[in-house]
Amino acid sequence: MSPEYVRQLSSVTHGQLSKPPGFWFKLHLDPILLGALLLLTAGGLFILFSASGQSESIMTRQSIYLAIGFVVMALFAQVPPRIFCRWAPWVYLIGLALLVAVLLFGTGAKGAQRWIAVPGMSSVRFQPSEIMKLVMPIVVAWFLSKHIVPPSFKAVIGTLLLVAIPVGLIAKQPDLGTSLLVAAAGIFVLLLAGLRWRFIFGAVMLAVPAVYVMWHFVMREYQKQRVLTFLEPEKDPWGAGWNIIQSKVAIGSGGIHGKGWLAGTQSHLDFLPESHTDFIIAVLAEEFGLIGVVLLLCVYAVIITRGIIISAKAQTLFGKLLAGSVTLTFFVYIFVNIGMVSGLLPVVGVPLPLVSRGGTSIVTLMAGFGILMSIHTHRTLLGRTT
Repeated sequence: MSPEYVRQLSSVTHGQLSKPPGFWFKLHLDPILLGALLLLTAGGLFILFSASGQSESIMTRQSIYLAIGFVVMALFAQVPPRIFCRWAPWVYLIGLALLVAVLLFGTGAKGAQRWIAVPGMSSVRFQPSEIMKLVMPIVVAWFLSKHIVPPSFKAVIGTLLLVAIPVGLIAKQPDLGTSLLVAAAGIFVLLLAGLRWRFIFGAVMLAVPAVYVMWHFVMREYQKQRVLTFLEPEKDPWGAGWNIIQSKVAIGSGGIHGKGWLAGTQSHLDFLPESHTDFIIAVLAEEFGLIGVVLLLCVYAVIITRGIIISAKAQTLFGKLLAGSVTLTFFVYIFVNIGMVSGLLPVVGVPLPLVSRGGTSIVTLMAGFGILMSIHTHRTLLGRTT
């Protein structure tokens, strides 16, 4: 470590020592992030009530999951980042074991096997692949923080192996959308570590044969059908193209101001499938119009911007890589969901984060925000003890 870097770090640390930690820092919570999350989840419940046909059971379960999510977020925020770094390889191995257990003992529906029932509570089950979305950036950030950055060829190969094993297991379930998101979470860490351009060009050159291999040897028929439907949904309007056509109709019929809460015809007359899960933003667009969608995107923008700021202010390489990857993965969630609902991307089964119905997804995302808060608030406390 260069003397100049030590001098700069020392000056920053002493600057922080002169400023006593505030109320929220003592709780290890970030008020901006917390406020945006409360606003987003409250608005999400509002939309879900309409999208679910005013189902009390769905609202009750979603409220319970959100309450658990906020508690998990607060607990993760109390854990210093060095603990996440220390336990990263063990958590990764546990995640792999759970993914193997899914293939051996998991439950599912419609040809997919993605969940594990909690022993003694058969009605309660969780999705290990969702947990892997959080584990992946942690373990890759741990791995790269042990190497010199920008990463060498050997470190890049090691990272790709860490990413490929869980992605392959998730693809076997099959769950193409989640496997792509888990891969993205790991690759983002690699990019944030300063991946050299020659590696990026090499990856682009390998992309074409990789797509060929995936199409002919990895993707199943229904997954290929989704891609073909994305390219030409009107070819089968009553079958494979039904979802995306109805979604576009719902979005377009909302106009600027929307039809009003609980007044959406596409969802309430059951024209729009999966209206309370993957396609819930189409319900928002129909009932609240362009104004409602823009307000939702503004809340998402606040969360993403705060995550980027936390990543930029992180004092360790591990914290910087982890915070950046968690934030970018959250952005990809939003981008992919809105892209597939509006017909700009193939339908790959990605929910709208913290708005769509879901249990494991909510808890995992909130745990990620807890890690972001931990990186931010322990930054000052780390400086006080240095």
